[in-house]
Amino acid sequence: MRRTEAHQGVRMIKFSSILSRYEAAEFSQAEAAELLGIGERTFRRWRQRFEDEGEAGLLDRRLGKASGKRVPSDRSDEVEALYRTRYAGFTAKHFHEHLVKEHNFSWGYTWTKTFLYSKGLLEKAKRRGAHRRKRERRPLPGMMLHQDGSMHVWLAGQPALDLIVTLDDATSAIYSAFLIEEEGTASTFRALTEVFGSHGLPMSLYTDRGAHYFYTPTAGGEVDRSKPTQVGRALERLGVEHIAAYSPQARGRSERVFHTLQDRLVKELALKEIDTVEAANLFLRDVYIPEYNPVRGRGCAGRHGVCGDPWRRPCGDFMRPGGASGRQR
Repeated sequence: MRRTEAHQGVRMIKFSSILSRYEAAEFSQAEAAELLGIGERTFRRWRQRFEDEGEAGLLDRRLGKASGKRVPSDRSDEVEALYRTRYAGFTAKHFHEHLVKEHNFSWGYTWTKTFLYSKGLLEKAKRRGAHRRKRERRPLPGMMLHQDGSMHVWLAGQPALDLIVTLDDATSAIYSAFLIEEEGTASTFRALTEVFGSHGLPMSLYTDRGAHYFYTPTAGGEVDRSKPTQVGRALERLGVEHIAAYSPQARGRSERVFHTLQDRLVKELALKEIDTVEAANLFLRDVYIPEYNPVRGRGCAGRHGVCGDPWRRPCGDFMRPGGASGRQR
């Protein structure tokens, strides 16, 4: 027996009992309705249906009828075919976004996920390990940026490349992202030029301890700030605090973004049949990042009662030695 049918049987027994006591004047109409957990109007309607049709009048008339919100069978068949032939390997969320954007699909993400599981097209996610407390985000954009690189096979048929990403700590919005053969001083200055030229100077930059960022006398040890790198000197001249991370967990914000990109971006590039670095970088700049930021970025303006604009405007050719002489808004 289905659960809904069992519930209906219980409801009939309970209603019959309370109705007989109501008719014996043990309860008022309001009290009888309250005991059944319904309104007085519903109680009167049920009583009338019970008098006219008996127990059949109390049956839920929605049973056996297809819901008006149900996904038509032809659309569900289309969704299954699309996933098998074009979007295999996509997460439920990523796939649902494409259904809505490109295939005029108007049903919810929860249906999509449940449907894919029912067809055996998705595997249950592995249980996460112990939670590590996340560092509080900065309250406003521009207070701290993260910059990091991720070596990965981003393009089908190409060797592993570095994806250099610069993102905001407060919102996780990506300000710059491009593929390059190897991360280094040149890629750092390229990314900083893009961000500083478009948005201004942040208050701080958070990076790992790579040799192009910091001089570290002992592998795995503390950085020696008395011997700044080219990047360190440029940031000092611009008045941008340079913060070193001492573990992958400390760079959790950028690590989580790379985890997302290694799944989603690779599939998007393959879907568009992009196989060159130049085309991939154009796609990142003109299509992917503008679409990614409104969806994935977090709003934060005015959080914790903090207001204002931390960004500062650079003067002159700020990435050339001697090009920036100090703080200027």
